[in-house]
Amino acid sequence: MRVVSIVALGLLITAPAIGAESQAPSRSPTQMSPSEIKAHNASLDATDPNYIKCRKSEVMGSLVKKQRTCRTNAQWKEANALGNEGTRDMVEGFARSGGSNGN
Repeated sequence: MRVVSIVALGLLITAPAIGAESQAPSRSPTQMSPSEIKAHNASLDATDPNYIKCRKSEVMGSLVKKQRTCRTNAQWKEANALGNEGTRDMVEGFARSGGSNGN
């Protein structure tokens, strides 16, 4: 009897998490308007993998132009991991070659 109640309690605790799966955006976040992104994010927590975050970066050669890049948290995480991996490979390659810059 005690085991059954513990299992039932466990199911009750995990039940909301099972149905609370968030939906990925229907199209690329960069192609979505700010109002579409706001509507998509309305029911999501900021830490959700499908929550969309936008960042602005300066455009080379312009003093005022900015480029808006929007991605889901999962896409930002993947991009950061790929960038870190590429940098790590470059540093390790530099170290294997003797680390000389010609001086």
